[in-house]
Amino acid sequence: MLIAVGLMLGGCAGVGDSFASGAFVDPAKYDQFDCSKLEAERKALSARTAELQGLISKAQTGTGGAVVGEMVYRNDYISARASAKQVEEYFARNKCVATEAAAPTPVVPPATRAKR
Repeated sequence: MLIAVGLMLGGCAGVGDSFASGAFVDPAKYDQFDCSKLEAERKALSARTAELQGLISKAQTGTGGAVVGEMVYRNDYISARASAKQVEEYFARNKCVATEAAAPTPVVPPATRAKR
């Protein structure tokens, strides 16, 4: 039973940026977006991807965290990456120009945030 679960999770983890990751995104989602909306979406997806990557990394530090990270965050991460790839394609297709360099937002783990 554990081997079967491990194989299923391993298969999901391998989807990443492959052709199958496009199944997580509506192909026409960004058709009506202008350059300003595409740029805002690029920034939001960059932040979301960084946040999910941080959560996956944090989950892997705990006991059984790799399994939890895969089960809880991996699908959202793959979806965000696929959406970001699609936004980049539309951004280039529409010949949009970034107003400022898009830098990834640093992710601060919840344990190091100041408590109120």
